[in-house]
Amino acid sequence: MAEVVLDASALLALLNQEPGSQVVAAALSRAAISAINLCEVVTKLANAGMLEATIRKVVGGLSLEIEPFDIDQTYEAGMLHTITKSLGLSLGDRGCLSLARRLNLPVLTADRTWAQLKVGVQIKVIR
Repeated sequence: MAEVVLDASALLALLNQEPGSQVVAAALSRAAISAINLCEVVTKLANAGMLEATIRKVVGGLSLEIEPFDIDQTYEAGMLHTITKSLGLSLGDRGCLSLARRLNLPVLTADRTWAQLKVGVQIKVIR
């Protein structure tokens, strides 16, 4: 069972061995990610030239709990826009937050601006 939710930026930090990747690596065995955030990761890796088969192999080897982006999260992420728009959060960012709220779990992110959020979710910035 998951104990933390990963934002796309946190997973990308791990995959690209960026600063903060060790924090994500330590949490990986107990991490979940929203399907919408996984889509963001897949997009970034594909744009960097990685083939789909390779992306599937890399992501599949991480043993992440991949949570569907369901109708309740759709509404919640939409409603989060009004209170997060000043920070420029994307749909994927709000999807991550809505999953964390639903699961009542903290979020790991590389996005420092998230530390300013007051949305009922514990935010842990990895760097």
